[in-house]
Amino acid sequence: MPTYTDAHGVRIHYESWRVADATAVVQLVHGVGEHIGRYRELIEALNSAGYSVWADDHRGHGQTGFEQHGGDLTRIGRLGPGGLRATIESVHQFTGVIRATEGELPLVLLGHSWGSFMAQIIVNQHAGDYDGVVLSGTAYRTLLDMDAGDLNRRHRHLGSTPVEWLSRDPDVAAAFMADPYTTETPLRKLFGTIDALRLLGRPVRGLPPELPLLIMVGSDDTVGGEQSAVKLANAYARRSGLVDVELIVYEGARHEIFNETNRDEVRADLVRWLDERFAVD
Repeated sequence: MPTYTDAHGVRIHYESWRVADATAVVQLVHGVGEHIGRYRELIEALNSAGYSVWADDHRGHGQTGFEQHGGDLTRIGRLGPGGLRATIESVHQFTGVIRATEGELPLVLLGHSWGSFMAQIIVNQHAGDYDGVVLSGTAYRTLLDMDAGDLNRRHRHLGSTPVEWLSRDPDVAAAFMADPYTTETPLRKLFGTIDALRLLGRPVRGLPPELPLLIMVGSDDTVGGEQSAVKLANAYARRSGLVDVELIVYEGARHEIFNETNRDEVRADLVRWLDERFAVD
């Protein structure tokens, strides 16, 4: 697995799945307590549609976390020196790693959950580095619009794991619990209160109007859900001035829409959105 080194000396592990004559490149930004290995089906679908994909295991996560914590998997999710700020900087640094290989191909930032919050922060600061943005399992980043409590409380009666909130597919919860590189420890406990609060914010004014944005959420997503996603989409259109904002809400779907029972529909919607903006006739 190739690596790059961030400003604090942490080696970030990443992978790339490149296709010949790619239409565009997707930088995949995973969620908290997980790793890029959970996105194989999505990556295969994007490759089949003509899109190259690059993804890193963020600080404290996956192979990066394994090395960072000396093989102690009980510490998975702990971000290390520099905390959240350094993690966000390293994700943006990865954009430069991708650009160095892919050149001027259109680059789309796709963030899920915690990854979508980091993507929102990165876009606020570096919107010009991207040609499109996709946010899944996302929310408007305020204490009122983003749930930081027990995310499984609405779904606890539906199964025997602490992660029934992820998907209606019971195999997803079982696989998550069996994976040594995942943790269900809440974000606030992993990061600490100060770093958790650093995730709060909202879209800035004056983003490049032509930057296309897609928001994809399940209506039964505990993190934010439909109401929070509508608020976020409106903020990008009215506050930030984006003219191409699309919101898709999947009725009944939970948090991990790419691992949901209707995942084929979700992947098809993503490819359609990408094709409409980046495919050359």
